[in-house]
Amino acid sequence: MELITNDQLLTVFQIIIALSVLRVWTMNFNKPSRWRGGGAKNMKEEFIAYGLPSWIMYLVGSLKVAFSIGLIAGLWIPEVVVFSASGIAIMMFFAIVMHVKIKDPLSKSIPAITFLVLSVLIILLER
Repeated sequence: MELITNDQLLTVFQIIIALSVLRVWTMNFNKPSRWRGGGAKNMKEEFIAYGLPSWIMYLVGSLKVAFSIGLIAGLWIPEVVVFSASGIAIMMFFAIVMHVKIKDPLSKSIPAITFLVLSVLIILLER
C-alpha cells in the first residue's frame, strides 16, 4: 500500500512551488528576507546587487508568476505542467548563478535549490 501516490506528490510539489513563488513576487516584493541576495531589503535592491537592470526584474517576475500560475493550472490541465516546471527550473538555476556571482553564502540559495529540485522532480514524475 502506497503512503502517497505520484499524482499526490506532484500536486504537493506544484502547490509548494507556486504559492511560494507567488508570495515572494507579490506580498513580499518590498519586504526584507533572509534569502535576499547581497543584503538587499527588497526585490529592487536585490536585482541592483546582482548588477541587473530594473527591466530584467520585471521580466523575471512576470515569468516566475506566469510559470507559477501554470503549475496551479496544471492541477486541472496536466499538459502545462512540464512546461511550467521547466520554466521554474530554468529561473531557479539562474537565481543560484546570481547568488554565486555576488558571492552570497550558500544558505541564501536554499529556496532556489529547493524549487529547482522540486521542479526537476515534477518533470521526471510527469513523464
